[in-house]
Amino acid sequence: MSASRASAGAQSRARADSAPLFAALGDETRLRILGRLCAGGPLSIAALTEGEGVTRQAITKHLHVLEGVGLVRGVRQGRESLWEPEPRRLDDARRYLDLISKQWDQVLGRLKTLVER
Repeated sequence: MSASRASAGAQSRARADSAPLFAALGDETRLRILGRLCAGGPLSIAALTEGEGVTRQAITKHLHVLEGVGLVRGVRQGRESLWEPEPRRLDDARRYLDLISKQWDQVLGRLKTLVER
């Protein structure tokens, strides 16, 4: 298999792996929840509900979506669960966005060369 074909396959797999992750992040409430977890460390559902204007059940559903794509995990502590971000999946998202950025830089570089000729 050629190097460019292998690279295209890797990019296709990265895109397929990243699509559910970005779909989960496409919801404003989930994005806010993840931001709070990244900034404040492990938090309970009760703490995450404060100031959100949504029910505990809604927060729980959002957490389960985030957990389903590997962005957060719940750790049982007594009668409640503490939720925390999963750095590996956040790194996956960052790497995919870096790949897209690199591709755009290459396209813009080619466009600049074409325009300057």
